[in-house]
Amino acid sequence: MPLLDPATWQPRPLSGGEHTVTEPATGDALATVSLAGADDVADAALAAHGAQRAWARLPHFARAAVLRKAGDLFAAHADELRTWLVRESGSIPGKADFELHVAAQECYEAAALASRPAGQVLPTEAPRLSYTRRVPVGVVGVIAPFNAPLILSIRSVAPALALGNSVVLKPDPRTAVCGGLALAAVFAEAGLPEDVLHVLPGGAEAGQALVADPHVPVVSFTGSTGAGRAVGEAAGRHLKRAHLELGGNSALVVLEDADLDAVISTAAWGSFFHQGQICMTTGRHLVHRSLYEEYVERLAAKADSLAVGDPHRDQVHLGPLIDDGQLDKVRSLVDASASQGAKLAAGGTHERLFYRPTVLAGVDDDTPAYAEEVFGPVAPVRSFADAEEAAALAAAGPYGLSLGIVTRDAARGLDLAERIPTGIVHINDQTVNDEAVAPFGGVAASGTGARFGGDANLEAFTDVRWTTVRADVAGYPF
Repeated sequence: MPLLDPATWQPRPLSGGEHTVTEPATGDALATVSLAGADDVADAALAAHGAQRAWARLPHFARAAVLRKAGDLFAAHADELRTWLVRESGSIPGKADFELHVAAQECYEAAALASRPAGQVLPTEAPRLSYTRRVPVGVVGVIAPFNAPLILSIRSVAPALALGNSVVLKPDPRTAVCGGLALAAVFAEAGLPEDVLHVLPGGAEAGQALVADPHVPVVSFTGSTGAGRAVGEAAGRHLKRAHLELGGNSALVVLEDADLDAVISTAAWGSFFHQGQICMTTGRHLVHRSLYEEYVERLAAKADSLAVGDPHRDQVHLGPLIDDGQLDKVRSLVDASASQGAKLAAGGTHERLFYRPTVLAGVDDDTPAYAEEVFGPVAPVRSFADAEEAAALAAAGPYGLSLGIVTRDAARGLDLAERIPTGIVHINDQTVNDEAVAPFGGVAASGTGARFGGDANLEAFTDVRWTTVRADVAGYPF
């Protein structure tokens, strides 16, 4: 029996009008969903607020059981969910399988969180017991993007639920099903009580309403830096926490002792995985000048060898970009870079939304596709003379999300990483990595620091409460 039934996947009618979910590879309509307006957000937040206390009062093992069942259901319904991820988000099947694996792991790890909100017994000057404990924040608002829709929703939803919160999730309308309605269906089948999770596909109006709603004290946002700034500013006005995971322009530093036979596959994956539509995508290849020419030649050859097409019907390495707006951005950045002197070593062409993996050589600080986050399958390559210059180039720019360093001397790689501000470092790997057990987040324009994984989830989705207990009522001088 299918998990997702269009007749029942939106039990409440929404006021924001109908939206057609399309398949980027073909332009075909996959489904029709209704979008949320501000009133829908207010209603959902109020209902979630009303349901949260009973959910939090359940024994921790009862909440954990729901999370474990949800993890099992991602595996049990993998074929159905994989198809949605491939067709709705343009993922190749392997990327969809990775999302499903991480989604299940996020649920299992979250289940372990349910028993972890412990506290401390504190020393005190008075005749009393003094202690702290972690308590749920209440209702968590989650705003998730299109590019890894299942992962980027579940990694906030699962721990927030496990810790006793209710959740209002606003997925991107372009991936309303695999990034939103699929989670609602999984958790409903897993036994989550009614009104503890609300899924409201919607645009900017719904997002603004979610951030402003008085019943939502914490917002978890994943998206562009520009949108994140707006969310952070609005949250600040309303005196609520906003956890922001934003854009990046991550560097892969290839030192002179690197093994090019090994590194080219790593480098190509970092830039071309999911058409470059990943916040951690390798957006800048910094290569020692002794390897630069060969690196460009071999990376371009790798790019030319990759198949681009419909991931649902063909065996391909890259699928389509998500929509025409993203295509226009990628195309304009590449074209502007070429017109300003960058050499197009591979790619730079497209058919409909299928953009060829692209390698740009001869880039500098002013090359648009090097200086900006492209969010497309584009690999700008730049040379450096020594480790000092590599560190300066990698640290330049507004972002600080992920960093890769390739060298035969791992200790040297770690030493270099110490000089580069970033939230994530991978020695002898590219920049795109994710695990449910690991903290995830960036610095500077890439976000407000790690908020996923283990203790980071405790910090994100609970408050610390100080409590004292006396045997008798305290007396005071007046």
